[in-house]
Amino acid sequence: MNDTYTIMRVFAGSWGLLFMFTVFVVAVVFTFRPGSRKLHQDSANIPFRHDDKPARSPAASQKTEARQ
Repeated sequence: MNDTYTIMRVFAGSWGLLFMFTVFVVAVVFTFRPGSRKLHQDSANIPFRHDDKPARSPAASQKTEARQ
């Protein structure tokens, strides 16, 4: 068992670190890639898409759910 622990520790210290660093770099590059600004702005504005109408009262939404 001690031998397995040593092998896994060495693997995690070398290749595991390299893998995690690579995943981090890919995530950062994917996030800040050119042309992604419109996608991020669209995602950020999801809660405000239907802001032009007033919110319904909870009683009205319960009636609508009961009819469905």
